[in-house]
Amino acid sequence: MHASQGRSAGLGLALASAFAFGGSGVAAKPLIEAGLDPLHVVWLRVTGAALVMLPVAWRHRALLRRKPALLAGFGLLAVAGVQACYFAAISRIPVGVALLVEYLAPALVLGWVRFVQRRPVTRAAGVGVVLAVGGLACVVEVWSGLSFDLLGLVLALGAACCQVGYFVLSDQGSDEADPVDPLGVIAYGLLIGSLVLTAVARPWSMDGSVLAGTADMGGTSAPAWLLLGWIVLIATVLAYVTGVIAVRRLSPQVAGVVACLEAVIATVLAWVLLDEHLSGPQILGGAVVLVGAFIAQSSTPRAPAGPVAGSEQVPAEGELSAGRAAP
Repeated sequence: MHASQGRSAGLGLALASAFAFGGSGVAAKPLIEAGLDPLHVVWLRVTGAALVMLPVAWRHRALLRRKPALLAGFGLLAVAGVQACYFAAISRIPVGVALLVEYLAPALVLGWVRFVQRRPVTRAAGVGVVLAVGGLACVVEVWSGLSFDLLGLVLALGAACCQVGYFVLSDQGSDEADPVDPLGVIAYGLLIGSLVLTAVARPWSMDGSVLAGTADMGGTSAPAWLLLGWIVLIATVLAYVTGVIAVRRLSPQVAGVVACLEAVIATVLAWVLLDEHLSGPQILGGAVVLVGAFIAQSSTPRAPAGPVAGSEQVPAEGELSAGRAAP
């Protein structure tokens, strides 16, 4: 009963995170079209969120001594790495192709769990990944922008690997006697990510006057500061907080599949708010992603119980045996 309630809560948080992350594009695009460089928007997003979370970082300052590697990894991979690799990729290959490659992350998470952590992976989770990636290919209409750029594809794959780091690191420390507070990890991750992105984005060259004006949002003028506030508070702070907690309530592999909904949500919001119409294949692809996410989340693997004395541990039905779990 409690496990079922926890999984339902985790699914709700994962959906909230996907919605929050997916809403970043519809707010960022008007700012970019108003004159801000994409990397400057990313820097404002991460730095603003880091400032909001600064009191949380101070409260959990003991984490700097307790888990320095976890904080550095989260900041470099889950925050700065994903953003930098993705924006570098879309400067060389179409956005749809970059998105599809980046969202190979759920499949890579399954590979990490199966072959590195040597934990069992359910068949349903694998089916969910296949459906989600196939549906995502339709959502981004990958066939309309096919081109081969080796460096661009490598950068997009780098974003996918960094996203794997987000899901895996979000789960670290949750099973300890004194669990690591996810809010502290997020706060320091954003601070570290902000420092890294400052060197990459060079914000001192940004045209700050854009933020004092308005931006066109599907034919409606919106204050630029309001759009930036949405990006910082909802698409970053809320998105990371709900996402990390969802990973701990579900599992990295299941939360990764549900996260594929981010691209679907982003496409739908762009349709509603920016008047970017959806095609038939996009609508069909969105439905397939939903089905894949549902199949994956309905088969969350339970933590393996210790073997009973004198008996052998038998893998649960429907799981691909990964051998004996690593100690």
